[in-house]
Amino acid sequence: MARDVAAADGQYGGLLRELAPRVLGALLRRHGDFDRTEDAVQEALLAAALQWPAEGVPRNPHGWLVTVASRRLTDQWRSEAARRDREANAAAMAAAATPPADSGFDTADGADSDDTLTLLLLCCHPALSPASQVALTLRAVAGLTTAQIASAFLVPEATMTRRITRAKHSIEEAGARFGPPPDGDYAERLGAVLHTLYLIFNEGYTATSGDELHRAELTGEAIRLTRQVHLLRPADGEVAGLLALMLLTEAHRPARTTADGALVPLAEQDRSRWDGALLHEGIELITATLPRSVVGPYQLQAAIAAVHGEARRAEDTDWPQIVALYRMLERRAPNPMATLSHAVAVAMVDGPRAGLDLIAPLDDDDRMAGHHRLAAVRAHLLELAGEPVAAREAYLLAARQTTSGPERRYLRGRAAALGG
Repeated sequence: MARDVAAADGQYGGLLRELAPRVLGALLRRHGDFDRTEDAVQEALLAAALQWPAEGVPRNPHGWLVTVASRRLTDQWRSEAARRDREANAAAMAAAATPPADSGFDTADGADSDDTLTLLLLCCHPALSPASQVALTLRAVAGLTTAQIASAFLVPEATMTRRITRAKHSIEEAGARFGPPPDGDYAERLGAVLHTLYLIFNEGYTATSGDELHRAELTGEAIRLTRQVHLLRPADGEVAGLLALMLLTEAHRPARTTADGALVPLAEQDRSRWDGALLHEGIELITATLPRSVVGPYQLQAAIAAVHGEARRAEDTDWPQIVALYRMLERRAPNPMATLSHAVAVAMVDGPRAGLDLIAPLDDDDRMAGHHRLAAVRAHLLELAGEPVAAREAYLLAARQTTSGPERRYLRGRAAALGG
């Protein structure tokens, strides 16, 4: 739907984005019906975007939005003459409703309640595919328009609309209710939430397709939502680890591209351009988290990023420590992408041949079939090993395999630099 929280730019945009999942959660808890409830919330957000700049923000903006959205639901239900039972419930609700005003309105859900985590858990229901979890989270929790989500993933808006609609229907068909999942499912569902936020951030940081390397709306929303989960689960080490990882990674963004958008690899970046505030926050967070929790994959990735962040120059990087951390990561969460990064670190300690030996088994890994990162890492290691002809062919193969414009240009540039 085109009318969205995105319409509320300027000084109110951030507040409305923060309140949107809480308001949606409050209404879902009370009424259910994901489709109608979300439409009503979007109507309330639009009303706030138009009204607040002229009249000021009410003392209880959360209650104001809940009330307006509730009235929108009432209006929808009243218009459905054939569904008299819903009309009766809506009429009863309307009779008890308090008009939205600056006096501040305390809802039954409590002005301080925050249903963000519960809503995230619902959007990451196991009945949904990872792609649907990402799309629904961006729509319902982050408040991005369907057009924005479609643009980020380079699919037609109609396609993304169908995906989000199917996701809502799948949740309803699965009999899901708004509320905490069963105790036995909680850890798995929270894991799905973190994985979804991780996927959103990664897609924003290095877009898999298109001419732009970075999509700020995705990394920004991933960090914002992960901050909220961290506020709600401050003792969870993996939540803190994921937030630290995002902060430390996002800190590199100002130095990742040249003025014309060309990709600059980590070793060649001007580190004085890194975001010092994000680096400091990320390093402090992971340093405080590691000693007090069971170490998981996100914490290990954040620790690796922190080691990179602490090096003032590329040549100052503590590569032996990074190798040790990657070994721990591969024991806890074996993953071919981690193996590729591990191989680069090993090459810096034991030489490029050792790195090439480490990635050789990935040729038989179905998950890496046709993936450009395997060819790109092999090309880099072959170049370090003094094999320019083989390195050039691997760079060109990686360039053919990637769908990212900036990565393709970088890989072709590396190949051209090797001649031939």
